[in-house]
Amino acid sequence: MIDDLDLGFDEPERGEKGRHRRSFVRKRNGGSGGGRGKTFLALLMALVLLGGVGGGAFYGFDRIQNYFVTPDYDGDGSGEITVEIKSGALLADMADALVAADVVKSQKAFVEAAEANSRSKNIQPGTYKLRKQMSGASAVTAMLDLKNKIVNGLTIPEGRTSMNVYKLLSDKTKIPVKNFQAAAKDPEALGIPDWWFTRTDGKKSVKSVEGFLYPDTYEIPPKATAETILKLMVNRFLSVTGEMKFADEVQEKLGGVSPYEALIVASLAQAEAGNADDLGKVARVAYNRAYGEFPCNCLEMDVTVNYYLESIGKPTKSSKQMTESELNDPKNPYNRKLRGMVPTPINSPGKQALEGAMAPPKGKWLFFVAIDKQGHSEFAETPEQHERNKVKAQEAGII
Repeated sequence: MIDDLDLGFDEPERGEKGRHRRSFVRKRNGGSGGGRGKTFLALLMALVLLGGVGGGAFYGFDRIQNYFVTPDYDGDGSGEITVEIKSGALLADMADALVAADVVKSQKAFVEAAEANSRSKNIQPGTYKLRKQMSGASAVTAMLDLKNKIVNGLTIPEGRTSMNVYKLLSDKTKIPVKNFQAAAKDPEALGIPDWWFTRTDGKKSVKSVEGFLYPDTYEIPPKATAETILKLMVNRFLSVTGEMKFADEVQEKLGGVSPYEALIVASLAQAEAGNADDLGKVARVAYNRAYGEFPCNCLEMDVTVNYYLESIGKPTKSSKQMTESELNDPKNPYNRKLRGMVPTPINSPGKQALEGAMAPPKGKWLFFVAIDKQGHSEFAETPEQHERNKVKAQEAGII
């Protein structure tokens, strides 16, 4: 950038003019004799002037350098200090708070680092444990690490239904469950774009907030309403899936499957997989059953039955406890025997479940069963293989 500045210096021209000037003076004085005192005085004055010019030039350079180079500390800082980021704070507001606490050297250092980090939009209001004299980039990284946040909020675990989430939120905030239910009736007003509800499987779209209340730890703002809290959770979902490029990846790698259907599959995997390692494989089973060579093209997953039972106010049950009428209730829109995907997600899947549904491993599996107490499953392509796996599960005391 300094190259773009016209500082008015032209050394060759200045030197040439200097030589002309000196020659002209000598001619006027008529030779070299009799001017030694004047020459000495002129030299002394030149040195003084050059010293002044040099000092001024240094000062000017220092000012220019500070203008173009962002004042910033190096490294991760030292010591420990707490800094509060108020609700609604913009990047500049955050930077002001950090500068005041001597966490970062300048507002510009933090703002530039935050703008260079796409995750910085996930920095939430609250109180953070930070260090003094951190680089702008280190401060941004630290504020994105939840272990540095002094949390006085609420953790929403993965795999909770919206009904369960409302109960957790109500217990924490004392806002009635009915307020959350009312706010959830208009998912688009909470920030969910209409395109998210698009389906390509020929089934009618059901606009529900289910699946969009991202599981995370949230700092509940003072005087929060049910609507503001649900918006916070929806925004977190959109941020996470946006960073993952979830919708783009699904449409590119799972041709014919809409992002909404993939979200449903993520929720199924979250509910069915007993171990994070199996989330992708369970997702593949769901795709294979609904869209592949499975006789009924139905999901046959008991977790969908439990979701329906919870939605109508009945207690959930283990597979062994479910009656035939519950398993195959024709009034249940989440009936395990219905063709294709269920109407909506059945819970709030976490990032690993979303990743598994977005890019499941290749395989023709149609069946799975847990075979150890750590929740790992064996997967099978045929009923015969599945029966052998069930024997393993029985021997391990799982079923």
